[in-house]
Formats: sequence, C-alpha cells, structure tokens
Amino acid sequence: MRQRQKGDAAVLADRDHGRVYTRDFDLNSLNDNELEGDLPTVVELLYLRRGLDQPGGKLPLFDLDGQEIDEAIVRGCLARGWAEPWFHNPLKPDWLVCKLTKAGRRIASTS
Repeated sequence: MRQRQKGDAAVLADRDHGRVYTRDFDLNSLNDNELEGDLPTVVELLYLRRGLDQPGGKLPLFDLDGQEIDEAIVRGCLARGWAEPWFHNPLKPDWLVCKLTKAGRRIASTS
C-alpha cells in the first residue's frame, strides 16, 4: 500500500452549496454576534441599492419602468431604519421622499 503524501488528497465540494454558505457569511459579517434584525426582501434590496449611486443617498420615487414604488416597500424600509424621510414635498404631500441611512447603505452594499 502506498504511503499518502502531503497534498495528494482530493477535496470534493459542491460549488452551489459553497456559494450559499458564502452569501450567509457576507450577511453575518455585518455583526460579530448575529444578524442585525431582519434581512431585506429582494424588492427592498433593489430599492435600497438604487440609492447607493444617488447624491445624498436619495431613494427613488419610481421604479425602472416608471411606476411608483409601492408605499409598503418604502414604509418597510423606514420601519427597519434603512431609510429616513428626507424632506416634505409640498406639491405632492403623499409622496415619501427618502434617503438611505448608514444601516441602509450597509445592507444595500453588502447583501
């Protein structure tokens, strides 16, 4: 029987399974102990990411198709501290003009 040499063992890995754990690690790296609160939904994450490239972190009022962003998405991000009201629009008082918070910027850039 041949003696095993250092470095001659094969390592089998499932790449898809490894990617899942990699994503989990990225999310856990926000906090040394555990995740900070809830994770954003895909729609919330896309909404938050659009503010990363805007001056002051301004979040969009409309999606890429020109449709108004669902108020539930905006209010959910406000409730979790990922967005904050920026200013009141006197011409359209029902519009929520918001910007990213530090927590929102961190979630949007690491998720």
